[in-house]
Amino acid sequence: MKVFKDALVYLDGKIKRVDLQFGERIAGFGSEGERIALSENAVVFPGFIDEHVHGAGGADAMDGSVGALSVIAQTLAAEGTTGFLATTMTDDGAKIARAMNAVKEYRQTDPGEGAEVLGVHLEGPFISPEYKGAQNENYVCKPDSAVFGEWQKASGNAIKLVTLAPEADGAEELIDDLVKKGIVVSIGHTSATHEQIERAIGAGAGNVTHTFNAMSPLHHREIGAVGSALLHDELNCELIADGIHVSVPAMRLLFKSKPKGKITLITDAIRAKGLGEGESELGGQKVFVEKGQARLADGTLAGSVLQMNKAIKRLIKEVGVSVSDAIDAATITPARTLGIDKDCGSIEIGKKANFAILDEDFNVLATYRNGKVIFQN
Repeated sequence: MKVFKDALVYLDGKIKRVDLQFGERIAGFGSEGERIALSENAVVFPGFIDEHVHGAGGADAMDGSVGALSVIAQTLAAEGTTGFLATTMTDDGAKIARAMNAVKEYRQTDPGEGAEVLGVHLEGPFISPEYKGAQNENYVCKPDSAVFGEWQKASGNAIKLVTLAPEADGAEELIDDLVKKGIVVSIGHTSATHEQIERAIGAGAGNVTHTFNAMSPLHHREIGAVGSALLHDELNCELIADGIHVSVPAMRLLFKSKPKGKITLITDAIRAKGLGEGESELGGQKVFVEKGQARLADGTLAGSVLQMNKAIKRLIKEVGVSVSDAIDAATITPARTLGIDKDCGSIEIGKKANFAILDEDFNVLATYRNGKVIFQN
């Protein structure tokens, strides 16, 4: 048994000074155990969960290899992330299948180093060409349960979340199929009208992919996907809080519009994260990273190089969000979305000992997964 003695710990939405005992799981609030020293200003938060991240450290989920997933997992640990969904791109079906096979193999032989691969976020190819963003239009296709089933089988049933355009032919049938299987349906890369989104919600769609980005905008005569995301309380909204994809006023609008616990921080990061500026790649397309922005040659935003701890800091320092709302958006909210909140997302007795330990400036001092250090600064 280990213990953080007299430590600042995020509990029930507040930072409290307690003794925290843990092994692989959180055991209690006593003082007995091997004492783990923390700096006086360190705060123990729940480990962060990134439900939408393509890559990091020079690797991408679409590389289709166990090695690439290992690089991503270890890179994400340095920003306090303890679990993530390996996120795909709109690409050739065989490449997607290879990526699914790699996730299956990695999860079967998980070395416990770095963040946990919680499953897959299938972003595309069931999207709108009109709002493809940095996705490759050549591989966009209609929603198809049979095709999805092949990829799900290849992944070992690891696909947990699917982004799709609800206005596409066959979307309602696929939404119904996914919901019956317990898979989260996320509205994204879409030209949908409010009426079409209402039908998707009725069919069981409950998430919005990188809200504001790659979707039909708000207009006073047709509120589109953006207006629908703000209007419908039941929709959980992903947010890239890098100040590039979404402006500070737009982030404030989102937090003002949504009920508590209905915003999820994501990074939407690509392989360039952690590598500095220069040329990179996403889905077979050249990406150029300059001044913290990742863009295709035509200027289209191509994911991000955002780190989760810095996204949290921006919400608090620039957007004016409370510490609890910012932390919850990276922890318990995605855990609830993915149905893993009994094990992850908050510091409670019996849950996994997944921690992000930050200093007063939100720098990551250490990251623990299942009670084991996976990053130490």
